[in-house]
Amino acid sequence: MITLDVHLVFLEEVLGTASSDPKIHERFIASKAPDAPSLKEEVEALGTDEVEERAITRFPRTDDGRPMLWDYQVKGFFKDACGMLRKGDNCKSAKLRAYKKEIDGLVFPTPRRIVLHIPEGMDEGSCQRPLRASGPQGERVALANSEALPEGTWCDFKVSTLKADLVPLIVEWLQYGFMRGIGQWRNSGKGRFACRVTDEKGKVVFSNID
Repeated sequence: MITLDVHLVFLEEVLGTASSDPKIHERFIASKAPDAPSLKEEVEALGTDEVEERAITRFPRTDDGRPMLWDYQVKGFFKDACGMLRKGDNCKSAKLRAYKKEIDGLVFPTPRRIVLHIPEGMDEGSCQRPLRASGPQGERVALANSEALPEGTWCDFKVSTLKADLVPLIVEWLQYGFMRGIGQWRNSGKGRFACRVTDEKGKVVFSNID
């Protein structure tokens, strides 16, 4: 097994994706993730305050209240990145067949709970934006609201793989995060990140962190 160390720094604010209503999360989000932890574990990690507005999407939380990402969210990012890069010119990912199956069975981010660290002197916030949809009765507009962690938020995690040929692809997927990131509203640039990838000998394989 080959293991890479990843230090990731968000270039834009990153938005939470989990519903603050534990029942909604249990029925419609956690149940859709085949490699997610148990529903009970996910719901408890949300730490939902019943007084808060239920429409907001939040970050799951560690036992001591720190925002975090689940490991499977990183794996989901890899699938999204690989799917897009397969359509690009001269991308290594274009050569990977059945890429979702390969990522599911051969690529393993750890730990299970990836803690997100907010820069000193900065606070959590929120991001509101309109959602527009056209239907038979005309255009409808709704307000989306998400917890937001500021630019400069960082995290550390590892990515292990059972296949050496996947290492350059993992690096390519992480590079893609500079253009399209993790979390809600990522098509607008939210959740974009830079990273430093180090191999088992401490050699920097890739870095776009200034």
